[in-house]
Amino acid sequence: MAQGPRSIRIGISSCLLGQEVRYDGGHKRDRFLTDVLGSFVEWVPVCPEVESGMGIPRPSVRLVRSGDDVRMIAERTGEDHTRSMRAFSRKRVAALRKLDLAGYVLKRDSPSCGMERVRVYAEGGMPEKKGRGLFAEALIDGMPQLPVEEEGRLNDAVLRENFIERVFAYRRLRDLFRGRWSVGSLVAFHTAHKLQLMSHEPKAYQQLGRLVGEAKGMDRDELRSRYIEAWDDPESPGALPMPLQHLATAEAHQRVRRAALAGSPTAAELTVTPVGQIVGRMNQLRPARQVVAEMVDEYLDTVERMARLMEDTEKGA
Repeated sequence: MAQGPRSIRIGISSCLLGQEVRYDGGHKRDRFLTDVLGSFVEWVPVCPEVESGMGIPRPSVRLVRSGDDVRMIAERTGEDHTRSMRAFSRKRVAALRKLDLAGYVLKRDSPSCGMERVRVYAEGGMPEKKGRGLFAEALIDGMPQLPVEEEGRLNDAVLRENFIERVFAYRRLRDLFRGRWSVGSLVAFHTAHKLQLMSHEPKAYQQLGRLVGEAKGMDRDELRSRYIEAWDDPESPGALPMPLQHLATAEAHQRVRRAALAGSPTAAELTVTPVGQIVGRMNQLRPARQVVAEMVDEYLDTVERMARLMEDTEKGA
């Protein structure tokens, strides 16, 4: 596990690390989080139910709709834990704000930690999966710009990549604005992350560009807040073709330009941007090896067809 003052801290539901804190004394260890991502981050575990005094083992709880409110009720005893959980959640989130978190991973479906689609029961009816855990609600309301995900959604490669990218972007933004910063450092940050922003949301990049352009005349606290808000978009689309095309070909173009400047007579003929095959294949996540292999196969098929056409032409002549 990464340690030290510069480690990336991510909050997490304790049971996902293998801690036996669930109502039945069990856990829900997630090996991707513990064995893979855990090698790069420092986890900050939280179990709201245990830390709020509910004990191990304990009666399971669920969310129950009561008028316009949602309550946390013990299934077997009917005990209402709503007030104590909300009070605990407010205090715990306030403490977490001081720990410089860069993200949070919540336990899905949990009446305390579920981020979305948690079952909410009503008298005499079927439960609706429209709820949010009480602790998760306090966390998201109290730290609205913090990247937050559930462990179940991290099984999706696109959502997993999006979350990790947001964690690192959030951390870099925090680093930028933590101490003394200048408009020049903001411009440098914006330039360094240009392709990353454009690959997900070109409009956000344009909006941020306008903010940077107006930076000298703005209040620094307002600029910081607006820049972070505009950057953060957990529902941004997947990577888009054109910026990725540039990333894929930039190094080759640089080599060609260097060769042209050195006097290569053929280098200038190579300074073109591949559009058709490469961009057309950048509409989904695929291994680069697979894309290149398919391009090679298509090239060989084309050469064979051309050879046959030439043979037929010569015979006809």
